[in-house]
Amino acid sequence: MENKYAKVLECIHEDEVVKLTQALVRIDSVIRPSKEVYEEKVAHYIAGFLRDSGFQVIVDEVEPHRPNVMAILEGNEPGRCILFEGHTDVVTEGVADKWVHAPFAAEIENGRIYGRGACDTKGNTAAMMLAAKAIKESGARFKGKIKLCIPVDEEGMMIGIKDFIKKGHADDVDAAVICEPEENNACIRQKGAMRVVIRVYGKQSHGAMPLSGINPVPRMAKLIDAVMAYEAEEKAVHGKDEFLGWPSITPTIVQAPSETEAQINVVPGELKITLDIRTIPGQAHSEIENRLRRILKGLAFTDKDFQATLEVVEQRPWTETSIEHGIVKSIAKAYEGISGRKIIYNGVPGATDGTFLKAWKGIEVVVIGAGDREIPHQYDEYISIDELMETTKLYALAALYYLNGEY
Repeated sequence: MENKYAKVLECIHEDEVVKLTQALVRIDSVIRPSKEVYEEKVAHYIAGFLRDSGFQVIVDEVEPHRPNVMAILEGNEPGRCILFEGHTDVVTEGVADKWVHAPFAAEIENGRIYGRGACDTKGNTAAMMLAAKAIKESGARFKGKIKLCIPVDEEGMMIGIKDFIKKGHADDVDAAVICEPEENNACIRQKGAMRVVIRVYGKQSHGAMPLSGINPVPRMAKLIDAVMAYEAEEKAVHGKDEFLGWPSITPTIVQAPSETEAQINVVPGELKITLDIRTIPGQAHSEIENRLRRILKGLAFTDKDFQATLEVVEQRPWTETSIEHGIVKSIAKAYEGISGRKIIYNGVPGATDGTFLKAWKGIEVVVIGAGDREIPHQYDEYISIDELMETTKLYALAALYYLNGEY
């Protein structure tokens, strides 16, 4: 380890990492219809912690009771800007009685912190905050600036990071570290995502007299067959990505009728199908949409009663960062110096907030953080304290290596 950064690592204390993670986990930030504050309470806790630590802090409301938090640490001379990003929202805990450890108690057992969000991603958010704090407290010299972004709604439609970008807060960012649970693998690719809603129309009728109506259900079945055949084609053409695996087109919801109550003796007048499409490098979202529309036209050509509409309700392009980019090299150097092991390169099977940083602003992103990547959203979610300490040190050194060009 380079001696000039040893003091930075000395400023990272296990008890502080644990206590901050526990404090964040204990604040329920599940998005529930019955709640009024959403992420607000945990966001203000984070803002207060960062202010008390001497950072420039901005609290920016995206929607009522849903504020993004931003913090800035300026370097000793002009240079690049590195962003660390970790979200405040967490998914539902499900049935609380199914947890061995209470979901918001942040209990410690066998070197693990348990609780909803411990892994995804409040532990990593605490790590990035304390990495920046250690750099500040150590007095380490660096060029440029370190920016922290703690947005809302990563688990939903990602309105937090979209608002952050639209308001210009990412305009000066050169590279971003997305602090998500990836077992400290350097994830340099992310799958893209398309969310598609298809509505198939018919004519409602009595189940005993189906010929007096037009039944969209068998037409839906033909549509799904055609979509599955198209998925097989895409797999054959694009193959299995080294880090991301296979592309996929997955029907997730079939609802008939889509707006009213279903009855077994009523032929529905219309239905809804949703597709969760996951893409890999080489696939063009525009071509996928065009192909799906051609499938609908083909079905209508062979069946005069086939009518359907298609809407793409969300687009999240795939991303890829070169292994030779400075941010990737900085992370690899930091990890190998701390752990004594070679970095493992990997990919994110889903989208993250980094998707929009790359797609909308061209910012190079790497997704990396503590936590078993299979644990998020499960009962008894946890994070290893040892791995979280490794991550905190990794974030601190990676920031300094990147900003000072020492990779």
